[in-house]
Amino acid sequence: MKKSWIIGLMIGSMLVASSGTYASMKWFDQTSSEENTEQYFQPSGEGTEAIDLSKVEKAYELIQNAYVEEVEEKDLVEGAVQGMLATLDDPYSVYMNEEKASQFNSSLDSSFEGIGAEISELDGKIIIVAPFKNSPAEKAGLKPYDQILKVDGEDVTNFDLYDVTLKIRGKKGTNVLLEVQREGLSEPIAIEVKRDTIPMETVYSSVMKSGNANIGYIEITQFSRETGKDFIAQLKALEKKKIEGLIIDVRGNPGGLLSSVEEIAGALVTDQKPMLQIEGRDGQREQVYSKLKEKKDYPMVVLTDKGSASASEILAAALKEGEGYLTIGEKTFGKGTVQQQVDLGDNSNIKLTMYKWLTPDGNWIHKEGIDPDIHVLQSDLYHLHPIQVETTLSRDMNNEQIKNAQTLLKSIGFEPGRLDGYYSETTEAAVKAFQQQNDLPVTGTIDKQTAEAMEAKVVEELNNQKNDRQLQTALKYFQYGKK
Repeated sequence: MKKSWIIGLMIGSMLVASSGTYASMKWFDQTSSEENTEQYFQPSGEGTEAIDLSKVEKAYELIQNAYVEEVEEKDLVEGAVQGMLATLDDPYSVYMNEEKASQFNSSLDSSFEGIGAEISELDGKIIIVAPFKNSPAEKAGLKPYDQILKVDGEDVTNFDLYDVTLKIRGKKGTNVLLEVQREGLSEPIAIEVKRDTIPMETVYSSVMKSGNANIGYIEITQFSRETGKDFIAQLKALEKKKIEGLIIDVRGNPGGLLSSVEEIAGALVTDQKPMLQIEGRDGQREQVYSKLKEKKDYPMVVLTDKGSASASEILAAALKEGEGYLTIGEKTFGKGTVQQQVDLGDNSNIKLTMYKWLTPDGNWIHKEGIDPDIHVLQSDLYHLHPIQVETTLSRDMNNEQIKNAQTLLKSIGFEPGRLDGYYSETTEAAVKAFQQQNDLPVTGTIDKQTAEAMEAKVVEELNNQKNDRQLQTALKYFQYGKK
């Protein structure tokens, strides 16, 4: 039988409408589920005795024969497996029954429908890792580290990652209402997202100017099956245009296929250091090298933020430590473990943490992230929240939604006078000025129509590269050097 090796890299997380994060690597032989099972029930060393499972068998028989109500055998077995995994205290090691495994594996397809975001478990909370570029999740205003509290009104704080994922997924054109807790806000906010088809294009490139120099820019939104090939093709096209520098943007990129990031890193860094290292429980390391002999004849910069996770961190570390290229932006997410998906023989499986991945210098960034060489925070424009307008906001009201609206007004060039949530006369004047400039009824109050227009203006400003402080810092670096 043909051998296959599949390593779960990304987060033990789920893409709530995306491809999974796997890569072919020769570490674990899945020739058959029976062989896998036998392999891990063998004694692990000299003097080690086989584990006595009689207690488990007795508990199973006792419950099956004596419990006050009948219990399905399958439920007992699945409960036992889940219980064993729970003792690991590892959110990335999980059991998936047949239904969940089928849903998870279907996310490897080349096209999909959903909201377009990656979710993960962090410190017992289900959070957004990053919304995908131009996805419904991004357009609706979901942000990295938003904690998901409710889905369509149902409390999911005690749900596991996969159950939350299944609740969020759905058909194109349908809506899902998420209640999230956001950093910096005292109260949760509700965000409605309309599910759609998520485009699989993951590489975007262009030529930008830094002084008189042509600088190549490549954004990678995730690492899918075709990302490596697309990246190399677009890199070659940029090089034909005689670029004098290259910006690689992995901000908001939650990760993806390890084979994809290997392909990209292998085209950018030389074989002087390993691109990454994989470490097992025995401490032995497998080093992965590029075949590239000569360093590129132009400098590079990598843009990162807290939504850059896993495979994105592998690429950033390979470029930073492997070749000494500059990183600009914010500290990355911090995911440094590797999961193996193992079939249990009945279409269910366990995804178990089996390895750590390390940077070229042997650093483990798990729960730490990668610090940029130049730390640059974005303006308030990048941290705004959707304006919740259940009732029209007006003079002398005081709440968090008004505070958010005031920050928004200031970010798009209208002075609200204060940023504390009190709807003052100056705030009213700023709203009137905005309404007049955008052909809206000049009422001085914020109703749904005005709120939507304000949010549309924010999107317009976000699409203006001049407002991207991190990108502008990178462009200035090519012109003036690191300062």
